[in-house]
Amino acid sequence: MALALLGGCDQLGIDTPEKVAQRKGAEAKAIGAACRHAMRAIEDCYLLNPKADKSAVFEGWREMDEYMRENKIEGVAPVVPRAVPSKSAEAASQGEGASSEEQESLPDAPSAKK
Repeated sequence: MALALLGGCDQLGIDTPEKVAQRKGAEAKAIGAACRHAMRAIEDCYLLNPKADKSAVFEGWREMDEYMRENKIEGVAPVVPRAVPSKSAEAASQGEGASSEEQESLPDAPSAKK
């Protein structure tokens, strides 16, 4: 009886730990692919998405890089400026790390290669 009830969990939409892990992995892979298409460095992608699984992000970034190279697809320059990580902001406010002038001189987006 209990097995019959548990077998119906998939039909009720109850997520199992395996489904949650698969969904998070797929989301992280999509994040990596989107970062590559937006011409962001993998390190920027990690900083912008700290909760995403780094190995899945890298896998998505790498697969998109291969796809774009094979099909000669140019990346799209990101419209959203790079966010300053909170740790850097704290360090800058304490006088450590890059000065505000140095932070302002950082490029917001990588230049497009032609």
